Formats: sequence, C-alpha cells, structure tokens
Amino acid sequence: MLALLVGLAVIAPALAEVKPSAKVLDELYDRLAKAKTDAEAQGISGAIQRVQIRSGSDTADLLMSRAMTAFQAGNDDLAIDLLSAVIRLSPDFTEAWNRRATVYYRKNDYARAMADIAETLKRDPRHVGAWAGLGMILRETGDKKRAYAAFQKALAVNPHLTEVRKAVDDLRPEVEGRDI
Repeated sequence: MLALLVGLAVIAPALAEVKPSAKVLDELYDRLAKAKTDAEAQGISGAIQRVQIRSGSDTADLLMSRAMTAFQAGNDDLAIDLLSAVIRLSPDFTEAWNRRATVYYRKNDYARAMADIAETLKRDPRHVGAWAGLGMILRETGDKKRAYAAFQKALAVNPHLTEVRKAVDDLRPEVEGRDI
C-alpha cells in the first residue's frame, strides 16, 4: 500500500503538467457560445485562456512566462526572441503564435502580426483573441469589410465581447450600408 501511495505521489505532479486535451477546449468553447451572461462568459473565457497558456512542455512554459514578463516590461524585442524560441521548441503551441502576434501588433509590424494570427487560427479556428486582433489590424489598415467579418467571427465564438460588439456596430453602416 505504501508503495502505491509513493507511486501516486510521484505520478500526480507529472499528470498535472500534461496539457489538457482538445476535448476540454471543445467543451469550454461550447459552453462559451451558450453563456447567458457577460459574467458567465468571462469566467469561461478565463478557463479557456488557462488551458491555452499550457503547452505541455515545462521548457516552453518557462520561456512563455519569461516572454510575458518581457512584454509587460515593454521589452518587445526580448519577448519576440523568447516567443520565437517557444515556437521552434513547440510549433503546435497555439498561444505562442498568438502572443507573438500581439507583440508584433504593438510594434506596428502588421505583416508579421497577421502571419502569426494565421498560424494561430490554423491551429485553433475559434481563438477569439486572434479573430479580434485580426479585426483590429484590418480596421486600422482601412480594410473595413474584412475587419467587420473578423470581428463577427470573434462574436460567433463569444457573443459577450463588449468592445468587439461596439466595433461591429460602428462598422456595420459602412460595410452593410444604411437603411433608407
């Protein structure tokens, strides 16, 4: 019995480090689409983000943590270097692509941001942050029709995004026209 308990004590931390399956994300996204209130949607969005930030690799997770610290400190070049290392180590780690897109966006490097958003959406077509970020870039570059479509994709996943809803409402007359 003692050997079993010792074995479980050794295995349990390792199991906690395993990245949750796509099934967990599917369930969370389904719940998000059906959320009744903004507060419920916000809680589910937080759960999705906690799942997305875990790569399944201790090394990638450590580099990601350091990249986010660099980003928060305004050291975008270091954040990009660290996120690029994460991507080389774990190329299927969706959130690394998304976070690097965010850094490129902040640096006004829209071409690289959009390339990383494309990689993010290839891996997770329901990534709300990627859709919203794409909408922001397209709106800023004057492509209002495609921005409107990107914002609508974000709202299809999470209908409780107040700022995205406002962006859609602001763009609607220009994209769909005005009633007579």
